Amino acid sequence: MANPYETDLDQNEANYQPLTPLAHLERAALVFPDHVAVIHGTLRMSYSTLYERSRRLASALAAEGIGEGDTVSVMLSNTPAMLEAHHGIPMTGAVLHSLNTRLDPAIVAFQLDHADSKVFIVDREFSSIAAEALKLATVKPLVIDYDDPEYPADAPAPKGERIGSKDYEEFLSAGSADFTRVGPADEWQAISLNYTSGTTGNPKGVVYHHRGAALMGYANVIASGMGRHPVYLWTLPMFHCNGWCFPWTLSVVAGTHVCLRWVRAKAMFDAIADHGVTHLCGAPIVMSTLLNAPDDEKREFDQSVSFNTAAAPPPETVLAGMAEAGFEVVHLYGLTETYGPAVVNEWKREWDALDPAQRTARKARQGVRYPALEDLSVRDPKTMEPVPSDGATIGEVMFRGNIVMKGYLKNPGATAEAFEGGWFHSGDLGVMHPDGYIQLKDRSKDIIISGGENISSIEVEDALYKHPAVASCAVVAYPDEKWGETPCAVIELKAGQSVTEAEVIAHCRSLLAHFKCPRKVVFQDIPKTSTGKIQKFALRQSLVPQG
Repeated sequence: MANPYETDLDQNEANYQPLTPLAHLERAALVFPDHVAVIHGTLRMSYSTLYERSRRLASALAAEGIGEGDTVSVMLSNTPAMLEAHHGIPMTGAVLHSLNTRLDPAIVAFQLDHADSKVFIVDREFSSIAAEALKLATVKPLVIDYDDPEYPADAPAPKGERIGSKDYEEFLSAGSADFTRVGPADEWQAISLNYTSGTTGNPKGVVYHHRGAALMGYANVIASGMGRHPVYLWTLPMFHCNGWCFPWTLSVVAGTHVCLRWVRAKAMFDAIADHGVTHLCGAPIVMSTLLNAPDDEKREFDQSVSFNTAAAPPPETVLAGMAEAGFEVVHLYGLTETYGPAVVNEWKREWDALDPAQRTARKARQGVRYPALEDLSVRDPKTMEPVPSDGATIGEVMFRGNIVMKGYLKNPGATAEAFEGGWFHSGDLGVMHPDGYIQLKDRSKDIIISGGENISSIEVEDALYKHPAVASCAVVAYPDEKWGETPCAVIELKAGQSVTEAEVIAHCRSLLAHFKCPRKVVFQDIPKTSTGKIQKFALRQSLVPQG
């Protein structure tokens, strides 16, 4: 017998539209056209203006032949142009590729080539890096200079030379404010491309779709406790997992984006006090910057500020300091492959009555699945069976749901491996507690998370091996009070060779972005297995303070 609920009840344009985060901005511009969408220095931009400028960007790109399947790369700071890129580029059907502004030219060139970038929008702060990358790249994209009109006089980095054939504002002025977005015809269509840090070989291109980005808009609102018209301070780089999808999220509740080009204590306190900031996201280093600011840079404010943080859970003393300063810390966990945060440590009121040690133990846990994630599990990666929920048995953390990536661009082998058994394999090792909260125990891929940035130990090791005195080396994470953790290089020297710690660091700085370079160098024999494989766990136990 036919199912009556599936008979003559077909999907059509009236009852089904593909999900897309672009609809969030369209609605906000319609309902709250005059509400301030963006604050940047002296600039105030309404929702109607943000929508208009995004449509102009889309129109101008379309006039250059940009459409579905094309990649538009951007190297931008937390500025209005980055928000416009998150909307205007996907309006054409194209894919937004946000480059980490801290990368070295060789990696930038690799990404441009791998993404087959057709257009490259570059903030003048990063023009020298971009220019070097373009010399190394095979692709020859249309290069557009973004000259930030609010670039401060006391900028820590000067503007670079113009390298493009077009100026961003002139480019927008040629576009139409009446541009009608293209699709998406299918919510599975790609909306953005983000690269991993490259734990083995070159970085992998993680592809997001419109459906996941749209759902993250709602999920972020719920997980962050946002009401109508929140004020969000951009301390998290928008290039990082598309700013955890918050460039699209704020439009759901017609919030205000407060742009911040550089994370500095005084600028943050001024923004919080002057603009009534209610929410921000950031790595532990941002908390440290706020708490350790000189008294003359701090400002008092009346509102409670929700601070979403990922990476390692903050120590109890930091949490207490943040609470005293007026911040409520929300601990999140996720990966580039899960659109940013996919796990939240949902805090329960009854836990406030626990003794400090018990509270700390609960705050150390990563948490439960995000509202937009369908399933979260800790499993044996070989048998694919879930581990016992005893808080002790270690397995691999795995995800399943609509906020898991489409896959890795042009890398079917890595995609198949990541999705083996019908789950996304995070590569992170953890335990499942009896109440369903997960807790990480190790990173199987040896990624070092420093100041919220992922650093590949293998990439640093490759640089070390280029030094003529290095016979063998290994890089592990070393605890750092300010950055959370930083790379520590352990080196065995060739016979008859000598080199100092300072010389090793200088060597790495000549080959890598500075944030990736070791801050500590140890010269010693490296423990290995009988087959010659380096035992990093043994190095961690001997080098890293235990406790």
